[in-house]
Amino acid sequence: MRVAIAGGTGFIGSALKEALLNRNDEVWIISRSHSQNEPKRPGLNRLTWDELEAAPSLLEGVNAIVNLSGESINQRWSTAAKQRVMDSRTTAAARVSKLMQSLKHKPPLVLNASGISAYGISADGSFDETSATNVTDFLSEVVQKWELAADSIPAERLVKLRVGVVLDKKEGAFPLMAMPYRLFGGGKIGSGKQWLSWIHLTDMTRMLLFILDNNDINGPINGCSPDPVTNDAFGRAIGKAMGRPHWFPVPAFVMRTLFGEMSTLLLDGQRALPRKAVEHGFTFRYPTVDSAMNELVGGR
Repeated sequence: MRVAIAGGTGFIGSALKEALLNRNDEVWIISRSHSQNEPKRPGLNRLTWDELEAAPSLLEGVNAIVNLSGESINQRWSTAAKQRVMDSRTTAAARVSKLMQSLKHKPPLVLNASGISAYGISADGSFDETSATNVTDFLSEVVQKWELAADSIPAERLVKLRVGVVLDKKEGAFPLMAMPYRLFGGGKIGSGKQWLSWIHLTDMTRMLLFILDNNDINGPINGCSPDPVTNDAFGRAIGKAMGRPHWFPVPAFVMRTLFGEMSTLLLDGQRALPRKAVEHGFTFRYPTVDSAMNELVGGR
């Protein structure tokens, strides 16, 4: 398979690149500029958006485009930062749409990243791909406009992958989430009742490959485990795997004081379920929070 990845130098994109190369697929990384340090590798090609603007035919013959581009949300949400987060996603989708329109032989699949926040903040609801989307806060507004921008992409098969919190030992949010437990200061955040829809990076990568290989998958699909948990249960699972106490609660007002509006990432959530992936036969290597924690921090 020949796959182009926009955002292929990021957290999830880098893992997908390695997985594709490991199975001898050809990969095109699309980024804003060329890296000066990464060595050449068999099957790996690099293009900039400027090069594709000038010569979109460079991607003729690819089988799929995966768009994972987007400004990190892990920063204080100033007015300027929020605009960057929004613009980076809608602009990337518009670029992919323009690129597709320029290709004579369009790849049948475009897989565009999205987010679990599509369903809005909810304390007691459960959401699968048949559930209505809802704008309740900044992140759900971002996802709404992100998916609307993606809808303009003229692909035979357009998949919108609504990604949950992706867990990895070294990258992403998890190292910071686990740090208080390493220091014997872990505990629930806020009420502890807010839902966390998560997925191990290994399963996120495997799901991306599963979508690339499964022609029956179309439309929105939830990229999360079948075991969403509350913040309190998530913390207890970290403590159990590490052999650390779960005892030091952090009040909500402290998080709001420290992080401002961005504190919603830890104080709010939604319970999402991967119904479509499971119905199509996808199996999780880490289906429960305990199995994920045992792999990430167990025995340490």
